[in-house]
Amino acid sequence: MATGTDPFLIIGGGPAALSAAHAYREAGGQRPILMLSEDGEPPYLRPPLSKDFLRGESGEDALPIESPAYYRERRIEFSPGDPVTSMDTGARTVTTRAGRTVTYGRCLLATGSEPVRPDVPGAGDPAVLTLRSAASARLLRERADGASGAVVVGSGFIGCEAAVSLARRGLGVTMLCRDSVPQRRRLGADAGRVLRDWLTGEGVEVRTGTALAAVEDGRRVRTDRDETIDAGIVLLATGVRPRADLAEQAGLTVEKGRIRTDEHLRTSAPEVFAAGDVALAHNAAARRPLPVEHWGEAETMGELAGRAAADSPGRWTSVPGFWSVIGDRVLKYAAWGDEVDEARFTGHSGGAFTVWYGRRGATAGVLTHGADEDYEAGAELVRNGAPLP
Repeated sequence: MATGTDPFLIIGGGPAALSAAHAYREAGGQRPILMLSEDGEPPYLRPPLSKDFLRGESGEDALPIESPAYYRERRIEFSPGDPVTSMDTGARTVTTRAGRTVTYGRCLLATGSEPVRPDVPGAGDPAVLTLRSAASARLLRERADGASGAVVVGSGFIGCEAAVSLARRGLGVTMLCRDSVPQRRRLGADAGRVLRDWLTGEGVEVRTGTALAAVEDGRRVRTDRDETIDAGIVLLATGVRPRADLAEQAGLTVEKGRIRTDEHLRTSAPEVFAAGDVALAHNAAARRPLPVEHWGEAETMGELAGRAAADSPGRWTSVPGFWSVIGDRVLKYAAWGDEVDEARFTGHSGGAFTVWYGRRGATAGVLTHGADEDYEAGAELVRNGAPLP
């Protein structure tokens, strides 16, 4: 049976996990903190993995978020490489892959997400790479040292960032983009054309309207147009899947592949919270649950979960947003994530631009490059459901 000395158990080792641990202590939480993670190293910065770290412009010392002293001073025990395999919310216990059983007082599920490999022949070959963890970034960087070319499958932000980074390392890079321009469905055709031009300007060959049909020998790709590209490196940037299996096994409410929570990040189980990619949390400002896969929002949700675990709850009300750095160009985006029925593109001087997204006449999102005032104003317009500017 759980007692007052049993730990605040955090399952995961990403931004939501570390943010929760920090907020729990800042809010006066006194339980020991135990973090159990599948990753083999303490929480580290993931945004650089597709950018300066991949290009070799930053090293290992730039990745850790906090020093070892940080964990000691805050009484945070981090146990890497031993993921939780089962959970009993009635007994408030978990069991790890190594056979360790832990009784918790309160628990946060911050298990994140994992790369999706498309269901095509050869995509599961270990030589075919993904980019999600520090270990996968190290492997990609090592392989890039001896490669002349790469095929990046997918034109999302990770795909765009990695493609430019590999091109800057001197590789011949081909991107397979299923749509007419990169990210047309998410960002609109005008923004997609800008992304395409940025990529091609960096030397990336963007093959639009082209899908992956198969991978051969881990290094050649065959497209749905029956073309064969001898790649050297095949990088799949084809999306992620929330790691909700543990929650499902434990009987928590899971919707749309994510753990359902209220606006305080509480799940359907007593004393269990969820945050980050794996959570489908209720946003009080949006008045509905939102799936989010952004680094900054994982930190925000983790903070709220940590505060709630310390009996100092807050409400999730922020408009989800993120930054993406493609080469030297910064994109800033804030939106509820709904489908939109209008995208108003406005070009500014020097290549800057703003895209306002609307849904039934209300502002539903904003995308900017070099227009910070619009980005800062946009989040409030989205939050308030204001008319499109």
